[in-house]
Amino acid sequence: MATNRTPIRIDLASDERAILEEVARSLTMAHRDVIRAQTILLLADGLSVSAVGRTVGRARRIVCKWADRFVRKRLRGLDDAPRSGRPPRVSPDRRHAPGEARV
Repeated sequence: MATNRTPIRIDLASDERAILEEVARSLTMAHRDVIRAQTILLLADGLSVSAVGRTVGRARRIVCKWADRFVRKRLRGLDDAPRSGRPPRVSPDRRHAPGEARV
């Protein structure tokens, strides 16, 4: 049986790998950030896109999307892109401040 090799080649610098490993092991960071870090680490270790998708529970197109963003922008590429729409009227800090009425 032939193995599917990914055409995506990711070479990580040691500091990038350290940051991604820390995020991938985190129990307090957002789950989406953990999954993205795990995705890049698995691709850097040479797993195929399909294998990475099965491991992290994401579709191949999602794995390719984050790999492409990482290749183009490195660690900054794993952040969410700004969304369209009206900006919030109340800051997140103010929205959840203790002792204040909810808006």
